Amino acid sequence: MKIAVVDYGMGNLRSVSKALEHVAPQAAVQVTDSPGEVQAADRVVFPGQGAMPECMREMDARGLRPALLAAAQSKPFLGICIGLQMLFDYSEEGGVRGLGILPGRVRRFPDEAMFDRGGIRLKVPHMGWNQVHQDRAHPLWSGIEDPSRFYFVHSYFVEAEQPEVVGGTAVYGVPFTCAVAKDNIFAVQFHPEKSQIAGLRLLANFVNWNP
Repeated sequence: MKIAVVDYGMGNLRSVSKALEHVAPQAAVQVTDSPGEVQAADRVVFPGQGAMPECMREMDARGLRPALLAAAQSKPFLGICIGLQMLFDYSEEGGVRGLGILPGRVRRFPDEAMFDRGGIRLKVPHMGWNQVHQDRAHPLWSGIEDPSRFYFVHSYFVEAEQPEVVGGTAVYGVPFTCAVAKDNIFAVQFHPEKSQIAGLRLLANFVNWNP
């Protein structure tokens, strides 16, 4: 099995690739910015940190857009953080267009709602551990308790136009979508590679998933 970890010049690629190697020692995990290698892979992981404008610019500079669109239509595809956000139509971060694979937009956490239940001001970015509530059953949630805690680092979140694609939610000032699932696509706002046992289980589930 070949797993392509997409390199677009951003993101903690080493952490993701090492986590995948840990849960799938039999697989060939390749960090690559080659469209051809992405197309040839059996599974594709698009990890991310950073900002959407730079993400989309670097993706196109490397000629990766067609390969990613094809992968998202035809093989198991896992998006992480920016890899979730770029699936949607539009992001308020820099006013950029995403890939438009899923209808919806990416919004910044609203300043006026950034308070916890005790009225304490919440910082943006949302950084640290938070509970993820599984909105529906999915093979990638297999063996992961609901709710489990995962590690987040982000200032923006997705608003999906299709409620049926929402696979997980969390609360940080406001409830927000932190996982989406449709056909062969699963994407999360949190970082499974930094989320210890639950995160490694999700990655292992992805490696064994046959949508």
